[in-house]
Parts: sequence; structure tokens; C-alpha cells
Amino acid sequence: MAFALPVWLAVQDELLGYGEVDCGPPSCFDEFEDEALFQMFHLTRPCISFITDAARIRMKNVALKKPGLSVDSMLMVALNYYAHGVSSAPVLQKVGLSQTECYSVIGTVSGVIAGMSDQFISFPLIQQARANVAFKIEKLCGIPNVLGVLAPAHFKIRASPYEKDTFRSFVNTLGYTSVVSQIISDSDGNILSVEKCCVGSTFEQEMWDSSFKGREMEEDLHGPFWVIGGKGYQLSKHVLTPVSEPTNDSEFRFNEAHAKIHNVMRTTLGSMKRRFRCLMQLGFAQEGSLDKKSNIIKACCVLHNIAKKFSDPPPPVAGKIEPLLPGKQHSVAVEINTEALKARQELIFKNFSAVSSSQDPPSTGITEEDM
Repeated sequence: MAFALPVWLAVQDELLGYGEVDCGPPSCFDEFEDEALFQMFHLTRPCISFITDAARIRMKNVALKKPGLSVDSMLMVALNYYAHGVSSAPVLQKVGLSQTECYSVIGTVSGVIAGMSDQFISFPLIQQARANVAFKIEKLCGIPNVLGVLAPAHFKIRASPYEKDTFRSFVNTLGYTSVVSQIISDSDGNILSVEKCCVGSTFEQEMWDSSFKGREMEEDLHGPFWVIGGKGYQLSKHVLTPVSEPTNDSEFRFNEAHAKIHNVMRTTLGSMKRRFRCLMQLGFAQEGSLDKKSNIIKACCVLHNIAKKFSDPPPPVAGKIEPLLPGKQHSVAVEINTEALKARQELIFKNFSAVSSSQDPPSTGITEEDM
């Protein structure tokens, strides 16, 4: 996702797949003036045209429950739902669907767009891409060798309080019911990775340990780089957490730098939730039905990245932007990774200490709780 816009457009044919794009008749989006189009879908016309072309290629092989409905009409229903969290009556009337029928269309489109994540959500895999991402992050906050910001992204859902065991599993650390996905972003707010869709009570560390990206990082498949993680994660050789109890100016400066880059994720998720208000309330959910929620979350991440490439601004802030959730603490103390603690200490001394780098970093005992 490090392409500049001209390059992004130049490789559009490759991203969409081989062969000619079947543009078909004029799009139903053409009926909207630019301002009304943005109000209805929170995306600009060029961005919607790109999304429509990309989805049309992939939907040729999808078995449609409403075969008489055009791809453009299906996308109109889904994009309208993503933007507002409900399907607007004028849109449903335009395409001839009821509220009940629209949910199957949204599910189909969400699955298709989520399936586009391998083209539009990409973790830096080659050395030059990694260097570019790490350079921008270091320029922003002063922390070197960082490939992204890691955080749990919570999305509110409704769960029945009458099913006490199921309901309890969805309650997160702030006391509301949610589902949670693991997201990594770069310093510009591009989504580099999105995985999992778990009940809100899930520990961040458990998601990281069982995720594809977590296993890849911890097995050194992405080289000697960190991702920035909050207090809900354990300090490891590839997850860089803040110092829980700073005792000197260097550690305070490091924590300030860590908070600066970590706040990028708060801004990114806030921007996503403003553009795609469906993420503010994902409806009812049970543990066995998380795949549909996962597709909607991943589809919005794909669309977020595409919108950023087209420089589409999110709608104005409506209300307070929700903070990142505090890390969920284990009740039992977790053993500290001494090698990771030493590596963080050396990083702090080299980059955030006023002491000459010619001196050896002071040694400390392993007494800190990093969870």
C-alpha cells in the first residue's frame, strides 16, 4: 500500500485482473450529483467507479440470490449500508429491494470485497517496502525499525442478555458488547493487515499468538523489525510495548514517542468509523455467526485503503472519537522476555537518551511488569 496515486492508477488493470473490464450500461451511480453521491456513500465518484470495476470482475463467478440485480445496484445497496449503518429507503426503492432482501445482498458484496484484501491490504514484504514504512515511522516518532502499529479494533454489536454465557463473552474491558479484530496500520493510516473476528472479551495477546501475522513476525519471517503494541500485548522481540513504570527521562521520552505513533491507530479507526458508520454498530451477533461480521470489517478496511489512495476525505467528525480500548490484563503475572526487555532498553538508550552513545547502557534487573 505504498504506491503513490499515479502508480496506483497505472497498475489498475493488474489489480483488477487480466482481460477487459466489462463496463456495461451507464452506472446507476450516475444519477447522483457529486455532493449527493458523497453524502449517500461517503466516497467520491472516481473512487466508486474504481470499486465498481474491481467488484464487477469478481462477482461474475458469484452465485447471486437476486440474479436480476445488476452489480452496480448491489454495490449501491452495500456502500450505502457501510456509509450509514442502515440501507436508505430511496436506495432500496431505486433497486427494488425490501429491507429483508438487502441483507443477503450486503452479505454477498461484503464477501466479494473482503476477498479483494489480497490486492488492497498488503504488509511490506520486500526490503525496500519495509525500509520505506520504517523510515516514515521513525521520522514521525523517532523509533527505528518499526513496520506498523498493532491494535485490537473493537466494533459494537448487540448480544442478547438473556443468553448470559454468550452475552458475557462479548463484553469488553469498557463494559459494552463488541467483536474485535486485529489490525496493523502504517504511519499514514493505511491498513497493512486485518485478521480475526473474535468476541469482545478476547485477550489481545491470544489473538496475536494465533494470528498469521503474529506467527510470521515471531518466527522472524519479516526480519529484525518491531510492531508497536499497547499494554495489552507482551513485550517480545517483535512487539514493542511502552515502559509500564518509567523511571527516567529517557523512558518518559520513549513512552511519549510510543504514544505518538500508537495514536495513529486511534485516528485511523476513527476515520474508518466516520466513513463507514456500520462499524459503529454491527447489529446482533452470536459466536457462531462471526464470519459475516468479519467480512464487513475486512470489506471496510479494503474500501478505507482504496479511499485513501483517491484522497477521499472522511465525513466531518460526528461526536467524540472513541479511544482505543485499554489492554485486557491477565490475572496471573506473565514471565518477561529478558532478551526483548534488553533490546528495548538498548533502543531507548540509543535513541532517547541524552547520555553519549559511547557509554554503555545501564543495566537493570527484571522487575518490570510489561502487561
